[in-house]
Amino acid sequence: MKKFRWVSVLAASALFLGACGSDSSSQGEEGVESVTWKLGHLADENHIWHKTAEEFASLVEEKTDGSITINIYPSNSLGGETDTINAISAGTADMVISGETLQNWAPKAALMATPYAFRDLEHVQAVVEGEIGQEISDEINEKAGLTPLYYHTRAPRNLTSTEKIETPADLAGFSMRVPNVPLFLSAWEAAGAKPQVMDFNEVFTGIQQGVINGQENPVDLIQSGALYEVQNFVNRTEHVYSWIYVLVGNAQWEAISDEQRAAVEEAAAEAQAFGEALYTEEISKIEAALEEEGMEFVDVDQDAFRDAMVPAVESFLSEEQLDLYNRILETE
Repeated sequence: MKKFRWVSVLAASALFLGACGSDSSSQGEEGVESVTWKLGHLADENHIWHKTAEEFASLVEEKTDGSITINIYPSNSLGGETDTINAISAGTADMVISGETLQNWAPKAALMATPYAFRDLEHVQAVVEGEIGQEISDEINEKAGLTPLYYHTRAPRNLTSTEKIETPADLAGFSMRVPNVPLFLSAWEAAGAKPQVMDFNEVFTGIQQGVINGQENPVDLIQSGALYEVQNFVNRTEHVYSWIYVLVGNAQWEAISDEQRAAVEEAAAEAQAFGEALYTEEISKIEAALEEEGMEFVDVDQDAFRDAMVPAVESFLSEEQLDLYNRILETE
């Protein structure tokens, strides 16, 4: 697997480590300013993102000789994804794990999780590490004010429900949660469902109270959100393969020294590899665990879902987004 294209692993890091102070005050012994970053995300402490973020934080502390500390806030404890992004802009948070929600600032980010745009995770990886991924990253940097440090590929998004959903016809009257992604609303409406935007931390209660009938997410978040307690089926729509970034605010990134940035980049490259290995190990275990909790995996008519969603996707996308979408389809 190629290393993340934005992250350069610098041979000079050993020289940097000798130059950093280890003081916990605002100025280290060699005059290196100490900073603390708050990283918020929506998953729980057992999730791949959180475990990788912990590894990343440890590596950053080590490689900056303690001049940068990252405190991690799982389970939306800093607020929902959109709230955390806004908090970074306001200076009350510093880092976030975010994906297609970023399209609300940077339109090209919609292509990070476009229904039926990606064939599999290898296709996702080819895109994110290539020219298209760099275009998306650059726009996020410019328009959302965030700098991507590393990324996670994600298990495909599947639809959960209390009754089997095998074709779009089964979605009649089906109220479901989607994240704050306008494209998802259009795609699921076209398929026949009644989607509504809701923060992930409200989904369990929403299902429990009958506000919604289901939701769609990768299996890791289905497990992380304990949705097996309120849903019976994982319907294998596999409508979205995608990736998600670990990002820091541009202002926070620019406030640290060149040497600190080099160390963070090196830590990000190592965290990237750590997360990839963890993903390979964990996803099949998660599916087995969900089955043990009583969830049934249902094969669906994916062609029917694709046929229902793709016209809505194509009509939703702007000319620039549609061009990017077609380039994704053509990527080998």
